[in-house]
This record gives sequence, structure tokens and C-alpha cells, in this order.
Amino acid sequence: MSTVLIIGASRGIGHELARQYRADGWRVIATARKTPDCDALRALGAQAHQVDVTNAESIGGLGWKLDDEKIDAAWLVAGVYGPDHAGFPTEREFDDVMHTNVLAAMRILPIVAPLVAATRGRLAVISSRMGSIGTRKSSEASLYRASKAALNSVLADAALTWGPQGATCLTFHPGWVQTDMGGPGATLTVQQSATGLRATLAAATQAQNGAFLNYDGTPIPW
Repeated sequence: MSTVLIIGASRGIGHELARQYRADGWRVIATARKTPDCDALRALGAQAHQVDVTNAESIGGLGWKLDDEKIDAAWLVAGVYGPDHAGFPTEREFDDVMHTNVLAAMRILPIVAPLVAATRGRLAVISSRMGSIGTRKSSEASLYRASKAALNSVLADAALTWGPQGATCLTFHPGWVQTDMGGPGATLTVQQSATGLRATLAAATQAQNGAFLNYDGTPIPW
């Protein structure tokens, strides 16, 4: 049985990824920050761990629980949007967004990537097209954009480090999705986004290590 790890599966895309993988017979290890969300994941048949991705001790505890696991696919989904404005963020706003979207990845990927490399598996982070500098035409939500550009850099480093060891590391734009972040007017349902993400990751080859892709596999400029 193949094993998938989903970091940040309390709701939205992460929860739907967990549901779909379980429906397809995968063993699912998933994390959420709150106890009720962990209970909901267990109701799906997932092995759930309560993890706060902004807390170093909590992440370290997850690493201990994952010791000796072999992960075929891993998703880092946890993230926050932050303020909508393009002006100066407050220190609290900056810390909240950067700790969740960037520092968490810098702490989690060194724990998870070797477990993925051991199976010659695939590791993905959920980023955003808003983090692309090459396609940027707006300064809206500049803090979120900066955090996702930084997350893409962290993934690129992971690809250089663990790609040669067997892990295929990718960063994804999930599309404009009908989640709490995307809103009800978004063009994709959560189910459509998760289905596309799963299919694209499953089809990824080592030659794509380090790529920035849309949920449907279309390359996105850095």
C-alpha cells in the first residue's frame, strides 16, 4: 500500500487530498492544528497528528513520529493569506504569514524529503501563481506574494538537495479554488483542484524536479 503525507489537511485542498487518496486505497498520514480536525481526518480513515506548523517543537514531534516511515508522496498544504493591502505590513502580519508560509517549509522539508527520497517518491508544496515574478501584473496582497515567492525558493533548494537522492520536488499553483481563501466565486471546486494536483504529481518525472506547475501540469514562470 502506498503512503501519502499531507501537512495541513484540516479543510479545503488538504482535506480533499486526504479524502481522495483514502478513497483510492492509499494509507494517509495527515496533520491538522486542532483536535476536532484531527478527529475528522481519522473518520476518513487517515492517521492524524496534531501539528502547529509555526511551532518548532510541534514540527520536531512530527519528525519523531515519522521516524522510519517511507513516504511515496508528500504535500505541504498549510498556508495563510494575510492582509489584502499592498502597503507596509505590521510586524505581526509579517511574522504570521512568513512563519506559516516560509519558515514552516524550511523546517518541515528537511524532515520529510529524505523519507520521500527513500521511495524515489514525489514531494510537493502548494504555492500560488501570485508568487511568480515573471507573470506579475499586480501588487495586491504583496506580503502573500512575497511569501509564496520565498516558498518557491525553498522548494528549489529542496529539489537541488534531495532530487539527486531520488525525490522529485515540485511547487504547485492549485488554481483559483472555492475555498475560504479563494472565495465562492472561484472557477474550480476543491474536488477539481485536488484531482488535478494528484494526477499531475503522479505523472511527474525526475526530469521535472524543481518545476513550478499549475494544477493541470502547465509550467508557470518563476
